[in-house]
Amino acid sequence: MAAIYSGIYLKLKSSKTSWEDKLKLARFAWVSHQCVLPNKEQVLLDWVSRTLVSNYNKKLELEDEVVEKLWAYLDNVIHSKRLQDLLKSGKTVGLSFPIAQVINKRLSEACSEKTQQNISTLLSCSSGILSTPSLSIIYTAKCELLVDLLNKLSQLACQQLASDDAVSSQLFSVLQLTFAQYLLIQRQQTNTKLVFGQVTSQLLQPCLLLRHLLTVRSWTQADDSHVRQHLSREIQSQMETLLQVGLFQPELFSSYKEELLPEQELQEKKKGGWKTLLLPANTMQTKLGSDFCEPALHGVVVAGSVALLYKLFLDSYCKAENHLVCFHMLSRLFGCLRLSGLQEAGRSDVLSPVDWSTELLALEQLLTLVLSNDIYNVASDRIRHKEVQFHFYRKLAQMLLTHSQASIPAWFRCLKLLVSLNHLIVEPDLDDLVSSAWIDAEASEPRTREPQETLISTIFQTYSKLRQFPRLFEEVLTVICRPAVDELRPSVFSAGLTVKLHECLLELPPNQILDILCLFVEKCQTLVIPAVEQSTDMALKLMSLCLVLHAFLFNMRSLDDVTPGPVVLRTQRLMANIQKGITQPLMELLQAPRREEEKSKLWLRKASDAALLLVYTWVEVDTLFGVGCSKYVSPTAEIAVTEPVAGHWGISAFLPGVTEQCWRRVMELASSFASTSKYCLELLTLQKMKKMLMQTEADVQALQHAAAFILESGRSAMRRGESEPWDGDISMITELSYPTAHWHLVMSNLTILLPYISLKDVEYIAKVLLETLMLAEAQEAATDQEPSISIGKISLGLIHSSLLPEMKVLHCAFLTHLIHQFAVVLPTATRDSVDLPLQQLSVTNVPWHEEILAPCKTVDPFEVPSENKLLKDELSLSWETLEKVAQCIVLLAKNGCPVILKECQLQRCLSLLEIVSLLKLDSFLPSDCTRCFLVLLSLLVNTRASVSCSKLLLLEVLRTCLHLLRCLQAGRSANSVFKVLHASDVLEAVMTSQLAASKFFTDVFTVPVWAQYVQEVQEVLENFLQMIIERRQSVKLNLEKFMSFLVSCRPDTGAAKNKDWKNWNPAAEQLLLTAFTTLCHVVTLHLQQLPEKKLHSVDVFSALLEAVVLQMVRTVEHGLQSNAPNQLLPLAFIPSVTTLLKADLSHPVKDWQKKPSGFLEQPRIKLYQDFYSQIVKELPCAGGNLQFLQLALQFLTVFCSVPELYPEKETAVMVVFAIKKLLSGPAITTQVIRSMEMELTEVLVKVLGNCSAEEFYAIMRLVLQGLEVRNVWQRKAKEVLSAVTLTKLLLSCPLSGDKEKAFWFASPQIITALALQTREACQDQSLISIIVIPILETVAALLRQGEGVLVNPHHVSLAFSILLAVPLDHLKTEEYRGVFLGVHEVLFSIVQCHPKVLLKAAPSFLCSFHRLVVSVMHEGRQKGDRGNMDEFEMVLKCAHLVERMYTHIAAEMEDFTVFSAFMVAQYVTELQKVTLHPAVKAHLTEGIYHILDLCIERDIKFLNASLPAGVREVFKDLYNDYNHYHKAKKQGEEKYTA
Repeated sequence: MAAIYSGIYLKLKSSKTSWEDKLKLARFAWVSHQCVLPNKEQVLLDWVSRTLVSNYNKKLELEDEVVEKLWAYLDNVIHSKRLQDLLKSGKTVGLSFPIAQVINKRLSEACSEKTQQNISTLLSCSSGILSTPSLSIIYTAKCELLVDLLNKLSQLACQQLASDDAVSSQLFSVLQLTFAQYLLIQRQQTNTKLVFGQVTSQLLQPCLLLRHLLTVRSWTQADDSHVRQHLSREIQSQMETLLQVGLFQPELFSSYKEELLPEQELQEKKKGGWKTLLLPANTMQTKLGSDFCEPALHGVVVAGSVALLYKLFLDSYCKAENHLVCFHMLSRLFGCLRLSGLQEAGRSDVLSPVDWSTELLALEQLLTLVLSNDIYNVASDRIRHKEVQFHFYRKLAQMLLTHSQASIPAWFRCLKLLVSLNHLIVEPDLDDLVSSAWIDAEASEPRTREPQETLISTIFQTYSKLRQFPRLFEEVLTVICRPAVDELRPSVFSAGLTVKLHECLLELPPNQILDILCLFVEKCQTLVIPAVEQSTDMALKLMSLCLVLHAFLFNMRSLDDVTPGPVVLRTQRLMANIQKGITQPLMELLQAPRREEEKSKLWLRKASDAALLLVYTWVEVDTLFGVGCSKYVSPTAEIAVTEPVAGHWGISAFLPGVTEQCWRRVMELASSFASTSKYCLELLTLQKMKKMLMQTEADVQALQHAAAFILESGRSAMRRGESEPWDGDISMITELSYPTAHWHLVMSNLTILLPYISLKDVEYIAKVLLETLMLAEAQEAATDQEPSISIGKISLGLIHSSLLPEMKVLHCAFLTHLIHQFAVVLPTATRDSVDLPLQQLSVTNVPWHEEILAPCKTVDPFEVPSENKLLKDELSLSWETLEKVAQCIVLLAKNGCPVILKECQLQRCLSLLEIVSLLKLDSFLPSDCTRCFLVLLSLLVNTRASVSCSKLLLLEVLRTCLHLLRCLQAGRSANSVFKVLHASDVLEAVMTSQLAASKFFTDVFTVPVWAQYVQEVQEVLENFLQMIIERRQSVKLNLEKFMSFLVSCRPDTGAAKNKDWKNWNPAAEQLLLTAFTTLCHVVTLHLQQLPEKKLHSVDVFSALLEAVVLQMVRTVEHGLQSNAPNQLLPLAFIPSVTTLLKADLSHPVKDWQKKPSGFLEQPRIKLYQDFYSQIVKELPCAGGNLQFLQLALQFLTVFCSVPELYPEKETAVMVVFAIKKLLSGPAITTQVIRSMEMELTEVLVKVLGNCSAEEFYAIMRLVLQGLEVRNVWQRKAKEVLSAVTLTKLLLSCPLSGDKEKAFWFASPQIITALALQTREACQDQSLISIIVIPILETVAALLRQGEGVLVNPHHVSLAFSILLAVPLDHLKTEEYRGVFLGVHEVLFSIVQCHPKVLLKAAPSFLCSFHRLVVSVMHEGRQKGDRGNMDEFEMVLKCAHLVERMYTHIAAEMEDFTVFSAFMVAQYVTELQKVTLHPAVKAHLTEGIYHILDLCIERDIKFLNASLPAGVREVFKDLYNDYNHYHKAKKQGEEKYTA
């Protein structure tokens, strides 16, 4: 041994031994048990450390390759299991301090060289050292080395983030570990100034830069996901903690105060005090101002950092008595921004838009912190501090208004915050604010429009509360009357501002509103109207003033009978003044004759817009005042007295002082502009209609003229087909947005217009409605994100509404145009053939609407008989046409001469079918329902796709047709179809066409769309067959005819015998089988529902069912014979055989098993047995095919309900064994099990219900074998899963007698096995979702079902050992959700069903529940970035469950009161460690309040005395909130409780 020892040691020290050999020897010495050196591990670590240190101290000259190998050796040693085992055994092994310096030096070189190629091993070494306590002492004992390491790692991380290379996790993992180590040491440091110095000198700048780069990084898929999702957030959180603890310790506040407060403030607070040398704020300013990164980044990093530093400062020091210090810190940090330089005199605006945006965002964050922390107290600032804060904010406001940035949202938000602080800050510059932020602001983009509206809304709210609204609008008037900055000003009131104005006007005194209106009217009369002619500027001013008048008059509180008389009189004068002083002069101006070239001028257009807007506003408001207030006398009253209203509906009836001739000229001029003028004319006409309808006798002819005028007004614009969205602003209607505004007006007022428009106009509306719907999809894609109105949205709104079905004439016309569009889709060669169904169904000479108009027709009483005869003829003509079309469709289906469509035509058909699906099909009248049915039937039977078409597209068209047919069948007029068609003809036509079409689908009948299509075919057939039976007309004849037809379709019968078998494809076979199955199912169901008295019906349907079954058996047998020997059963056959078996079992002969001549014949039993054997054989292999599994289990449910059907030597145990094999298959997951849990339960209910006691014992043995712990040891996790799932399923089955006793006799063994399985499975993270979560669900079910049965407390207590073994941390989101819910359900089952056991095992329960609470606190802690919203919703749900558990314990378990103080102590101890998200905290707090309800005064005193200092503070806050909110509320509720 000595030779080995001395040889290796000497060779390692010898200069003659090559470095390769030395490294080999060192590796050998470390791993070999033969080499026994005294303190071998420490010797080898010292050797490699000294060698590396000597190399970097230049005492040794080593090649780079050797150095890298030495580092690799050190890394291997640090991470070796041998070293970890030694340290665990208590042996001390350490490293020397110089190695830490060498690591830092190497990292420093990497930083300066800006290369990270050769530092992987170094980072690995650092990670190993920091994560091993005995090695990390080289850093933790010398804090400056750890600070230096953190500095270098942060710089490296910044370099990696700034580069285009993908981000790897190694560097960031080490950085996160280093931060964690430093934070531990930082908290233990007592010298706060030393810590402050370390942080500011070495860590502040790299941390701020790193935080910025992590925030702005555009993460890609190439970047490591762990860094992107977790480490980046964790590191940012650690950096914030580091800066908080390092820069803003409570002990440093005196230094901040002495530095920041002015001298006189200090003299008052501390006389004769000495000034410390530490200037923390100045130090931070210097560090932020120095060049610590690239110039291009510097401003952005500083802007992003000041808000963080200020937030951390406020978190540490913000108290009422410190607000002045907090303000001065704000001014210092603001001084770091480039914005502060703009306040200096003579400085020009040198910031780019991007820089402005960054700086304003920083300023917004600072001001938000000031506002949320109440730093600015107006009274205190004025009285005590000579308005130092006010002057600072005033300068800030002046700077913002001097350098207007209306294109940047943050600019508006900053001004809003200043207004919120104190409106007097902006009051001196109110005109500039109104101009630059509102009237003249170009905030057209949605991202700027929203903050602009918020700012103006805040100003409205502020001046409204102060009752200074007139003062505000004086400034608005002044700004409007200035020369406009741009030729076209934006609208004064957007939709959002109008809503806010409305809210404010409702709160204001009426006289203040009238003051504002009088001010605007006077300005219009004196300044604008005299100079408006030929002046574009004045016309624009006029438009703005009229908009303000419109907004105020429309949104102020209306007059009513309780309005004071003086207000009514003043309003009357105002209305008369508007009419005489503004509208009348404008009408005279507009009616003057002008040349054509003059009419195109902008001033005239704007004057016309303003005038018509004001006229419409005046008329609408005047009418409203007259209706609402009896004291109001309208200027139109004189006209009403002199001329009867019903006979005179000229303009003078609405607008006194305007002649008919003048009005005609104004209308002619306004109609030439597709703008606000034209739209206001339509609104005036609509208002005229409303006034006429308010009279006792309406002038129908005048109403018809008015309705026609409105439609005609926009007809030419709608025909052009060019439009753009409209935002609803009446002043912003352009030539392109006018069609949208016009269509919106028509659609919104259809209920008024429709009774008075001609049939031709109804058809016009229907046509436009359809055309706009067809374009709606493209329009929606372009404007979906905008809150504006588009023609497509308007039309879709009408289609979706419940109004359209009520407008039956329009509904009918719309359907006619829709059918015509289907006819247009047909190829040109067939389009002109009038005999084709679609052409006949959309012809215009058939009165389709007469069914609707008949009850409403007004006829001359002398011509009643002839009119009635004509009406009946028209009605019969429409039904004759429908009958003719129906026969045509049936004939076409039989002859098989379909129309061939190209792919584009099919796509068009599909689009039109989607429009049909938007209609409410159940609201159609009989004739329309029949028409629609025939259209869909025609498409199904009379159209085919060309060979080049997409088969999936054709399938989708057919599926949609079938789906819509099914919807029509569910409608109230569904039976109307039978007026023109025989039921059997429809069924034959559908099946003939679909069987013919199926030849296209031979290679796609395995895709999902095919399954959906077959499902639709089945449901259409089923609905139609049900209707045949329910109508009770020729039921037997129809069903027999349909069955005969299906039989004739088979290739081995009837006319099909001579056809080549090759033409018969699997798709057709599946469709035919589906039809047989549906017929069999419907007849079986009807037979079961027939009362026993109806013996004749029973016999008829039994015979029919027997015939159907016989034919179906042949089809099934042929299908099964043609199936390849090793091929899986076709899916279509399983429901067919299930239906067949149900039909056999439903036969009235109940004892068929005993009668050989019974209904269930021996060959058929053989079919079912063979099918059962095949299902049981395939079941374990079909884990990935959920559809097959569900269908197979449904068959087994029916089969196992009759034990006599089992083949020889087969028992119920074989079925359970097959299910167990299925559940233990590789493709089975918990999600798959959940999807088929219902079917599995139904099978087991039948199996266990009919099996013998011996068979049940065998099944229990099968389950218990799967629960043996050796399965986990042998890595047979799925075996355990299958046994656990079977146990859970057994608990869902009703057991009785010996079976029930056997199960509960085995239950202790089951719960013990589950506890052992859990303990083993929890050691492997991958088994959490596979085994642990199902076990928890099963235990919960076992405890619930075992209420009153599990009498031994020990067996229930075993559940706690399961709960305490389950991990609740370091889980994926889905795993955590499953584990949490599982644990919660087990606990809740014990609380509800086993309260006696709970009291005996209270410590276990409290421990288990406390683990849940802690896990929710950990998952629900507040983070900078909330991350995945679904994850947060899950945490919120878990918090709610914890609250529910607390509430249940408090309400139901009086004996648990003794533990209430302990539960509160546990809660606050954990609460002190984390900052919870408010939503999570709300749930947990509400829950713990209920536990506090149980605490008596002695408990509260005990908690206050025994809790540690920090925790005691948390408890006091909690208890104060409890008294303030919860207890007071509870006492209030108890007061009114009987």
